[in-house]
Amino acid sequence: MTPSSATTLPTAADLTGHSDAPTVLVEIWSDIACPWCYIGKRRFAAALHAFAHRDQVEVVWRSYELSPETPTGPGLPEIAALSARMHAPEERIREMFAHVTAVAAGDGLVYDFDRAVAANTFDAHRLVHVAREHGGAALAERTLEALFAAQFTQGGDLGTPSVLAEIAAEAGFAAAGLDDDAVLAVLAGDDAADAVRHDEAEARALGVTGVPFFVAGRRIAVSGAQPVEVFGRLLEAAWQEANPLTTLAGADEAAGACVDDSCGI
Repeated sequence: MTPSSATTLPTAADLTGHSDAPTVLVEIWSDIACPWCYIGKRRFAAALHAFAHRDQVEVVWRSYELSPETPTGPGLPEIAALSARMHAPEERIREMFAHVTAVAAGDGLVYDFDRAVAANTFDAHRLVHVAREHGGAALAERTLEALFAAQFTQGGDLGTPSVLAEIAAEAGFAAAGLDDDAVLAVLAGDDAADAVRHDEAEARALGVTGVPFFVAGRRIAVSGAQPVEVFGRLLEAAWQEANPLTTLAGADEAAGACVDDSCGI
């Protein structure tokens, strides 16, 4: 039979029957209090969107606390809190924030550190885990995005349960069966606390000392808010690692073939 323009040949995915099955796992350790983590999230998302096999990539957000010693409860103004922690004048802190604000703007993010609040992020991390448990990866991603926006753009106090409940509602917790009262009850308990601690233990085991930190297949890693192209290379390398091409052993190496723009005839 001679194939015509109307003939559709089966692909490898058609033959295996599982083209949508994730084959690459990317785990991302981040902290909601980290401005570079939000930038890294935005850049990784751009790389993933452009990746040909994006439907076969599973992304899992992992918890990491940069300042676990920060007291729980309502937070303090970010500039004043960091000034005290670093023993540096507030003007120096503003200069630091001006730099990251300019970088963020280049990625379409609006940072307002004059409104930002420094709070303990443990409960915010718990909220992301609860989102994944009840609504899957999509709800977890929306929750994390809403938390970052509240932290760096809207001046939300992530140390206040009512603020976290509002963020959960914005992310779509109600569709997953959790209304405001249910979210507040979760925050009043210890749901997902072990999951946060497990992520942090995994980070220590892997030698993670800063965030954002991206790990593909537990074999390929990159740290920091890298350019989109670097994240693209990470995804491609992880894909090749998970889907290696095997050359048939015993084939005739002298068989006729064309190389680049020439043929041996």
